[in-house]
Amino acid sequence: MKIYICTDLEGPAMISTFAQTRDVTPEEKQRSEYFLTGEVNAAVDGILDFDPAAEVIVWDGHGSGGIDHRGFHKQAKLIARGPIRAPYYLDESFDAFMFVGQHAMMGERGVLCHTYSSKSIEYYKINDIEMGEFGCRALMAGTMGVPTTFVTGDDVTFEEARDLIPNIAGAVVKTALGRELAIHLSHEAACELIREQARIACERTGDIQPYFFVGPYTQEIRVLEGGSIQGYLDRGAEFVDSRTVRITSANICDLHV
Repeated sequence: MKIYICTDLEGPAMISTFAQTRDVTPEEKQRSEYFLTGEVNAAVDGILDFDPAAEVIVWDGHGSGGIDHRGFHKQAKLIARGPIRAPYYLDESFDAFMFVGQHAMMGERGVLCHTYSSKSIEYYKINDIEMGEFGCRALMAGTMGVPTTFVTGDDVTFEEARDLIPNIAGAVVKTALGRELAIHLSHEAACELIREQARIACERTGDIQPYFFVGPYTQEIRVLEGGSIQGYLDRGAEFVDSRTVRITSANICDLHV
């Protein structure tokens, strides 16, 4: 098998405040990187339990980086933080797309929920369907025929994923009590669950259809109160109102995914 894993830093167990994910608190962020890296390694172990010869590519998808390179799994390969854009070197050669450490889209419930930027975005919609990072990137993978088979994070993230992909495998490592409050599994218990469910995701791969609908794709982006849409307009987006723009393309990777 050939598997692509997209990571983020807000989703692992024991992480529930934005301070834990930002470089302004380096000691906190280093601890968070330890938690994420352990969960990523557990997912890799689960994949290898199913297929010892699997090729696993991991993209560090957190804005300021979230993987502790010193502890990264020796049998996986890492796309570290750097200049990159969609489709992030994902292509049709992969058998499955997975998310580890994912958070829910901007909303009322999810732990550290946000849509791409916690500081500037109210919502993204593609063809009138509201989507966060999970939905946008699962659709991107789906346009290549690659199924999204696995997600880890809080209970709200898993609900969001199942709304789009009903038979997706997942590991709920914390339960949301608020945007910066959760009930967490221990790191060890989270890793055990992730390893088990990643193996199950591999078993289900042939039964999970890619998340896909036919383009062209129209993305509506609405910024938070006080935010600016000028940067989007400068790059050719269509003006809708003072906080909203639209972008249309036949190629999903031309959008903000």
